[in-house]
Amino acid sequence: MMPQLVTVRWRQGDGRRRRLWVPVLPVLLVLSPLLTIAVLGGLIACLVYRVSPTGALRAAGGLLWALPGARIEFAQGRTALLVSVS
Repeated sequence: MMPQLVTVRWRQGDGRRRRLWVPVLPVLLVLSPLLTIAVLGGLIACLVYRVSPTGALRAAGGLLWALPGARIEFAQGRTALLVSVS
């Protein structure tokens, strides 16, 4: 199942916390021209480096399948960023 919503939370240097909800489908629709170019570039890279495009696509699908429920956290100094995929 494809993730539907990505939640981004961050703490600013002064301690204030912010939260942003990003719906995945509208973002994909807006960025679809860039995604098309990225897919074509990936296919060309597969051909140049002699990697199976089907295997690469299967690996990308496995990565997307594992995303729901994932939490990624970055911290640098007093600023922190948490990304949750649901």
